[in-house]
Amino acid sequence: IKKIYSQKQTHAQALEILLCFCRKISGFDESQLQKASAYEAMLEAAKHGIVEFIIEMTRVSPDLLWVVDEDLRGIFSHAILCRREKIFNYIFQLKGSRQLVTSHIDAFDNNMLHLAGMLAPSSELDRRPGAALQMQRELQWFKAVESIVPRKCKEALNIDGKKPRELFSQNHEDLRKEGEKWAKETASSFTIVGTLIITIMFSAAFTVPGGSDQNTGTPFYLNHMIFTVFIISDAMSLCASSTSVLMFLGILTSRYAEEDFLNVLPTKLLIGLSTLFFSVVTMMISFCAALSIVVQVELHIVTVAIVFASIPVIIFVPLHLPLFAEIFNSTFRPEILNRKMN
Repeated sequence: IKKIYSQKQTHAQALEILLCFCRKISGFDESQLQKASAYEAMLEAAKHGIVEFIIEMTRVSPDLLWVVDEDLRGIFSHAILCRREKIFNYIFQLKGSRQLVTSHIDAFDNNMLHLAGMLAPSSELDRRPGAALQMQRELQWFKAVESIVPRKCKEALNIDGKKPRELFSQNHEDLRKEGEKWAKETASSFTIVGTLIITIMFSAAFTVPGGSDQNTGTPFYLNHMIFTVFIISDAMSLCASSTSVLMFLGILTSRYAEEDFLNVLPTKLLIGLSTLFFSVVTMMISFCAALSIVVQVELHIVTVAIVFASIPVIIFVPLHLPLFAEIFNSTFRPEILNRKMN
C-alpha cells in the first residue's frame, strides 16, 4: 500500500509540474519552444508512451503535434516504432487531421506501415514470454496500423524498394524462427506429459479397484457411487489428455507461416493447456476414488491420500496459469485492437 501510495503521489506531482510547464509555454512562438526544448520533449514522450504529456502540451500549443526529428519522423512515427499503444490510440481522437497523420512519410520514404514492419525494441519484445507470443504481438501491431492507413500505403515502396509487408517479413524472419522453436519445444514437453496420463488412465480402466467376479467379470463395487466417480473421472481424464496430445501434435506439425502465429498456434496452445490441466485434475480424482474403494474402512488413509493428491494440481496451476493468461489475453483481448475507426 505504501509503494502504491508513493507511486500515486509521484504521478500527481509530475502532473502538477507538467501543468505548470504548459502554463509557462502558453503563447510561445516557434523559436521560444525550441529554446525550451519542447520539441525534443514531445518526441521523447512519444518514445516512452507518455500520452498525458502529449495531450497537455498540444492543448496549449497545437503545433507541437507536428514536430519531427532529423529523419522527418513525428510523435506518431516514434509511437509506432516503439509500440506505444496509448499514443497510437490518440490518433483516433484527431478527427480532421487523421488522414494527414496516417499518410506521413519520413526521410527514407517509409510510411507508417513501413515503420510498423520494423522489429520492435528488445525492451518491448521482452514483455511477452516466448518468441511465439512476441511474433503474435508484432503481427497484431502491423494489422492495427494497416487498418488505419490509406490503401495506397500498403503498396508504397520505401527508399530500398520494399513494400511494408516485405519489410515486415524480412525484419521478423529471425523472430519467426525463434517462435517456431519455442512452440515446438513447449508442445513437445506437454505432449510427453499428456502421453503418460493417457497410458496411466488406459491401464487404470482395465484394472478394476476392489476386484471383480471371476465368473461374470462384473466389478464387485459396480453399483457403488464411488465406483461411478472412478469410472467417469478415468474416462474424462483419458479423453482430455488425448485431446491435449492431439492439439500439441497439431502445433508440432504446423507449417509455421507468419499468419499462424496470430490465432491458429495460440488457440491450439490454449486448448492443449486447458485439456491437460483438466486431465491432471480428473486423474487425481480417479486415484482418490480408487483408493477409497480399496481402503474404504481406513478413512484417515483416504484423507491423507486426497491431501497429497491435490499437490500436483496446486503446483500445476501457479506454474502454467501465467502462461495461459498471457496467451488468452494476447489472443482474445489485445489492447492494440480495442479501438476501431469511427
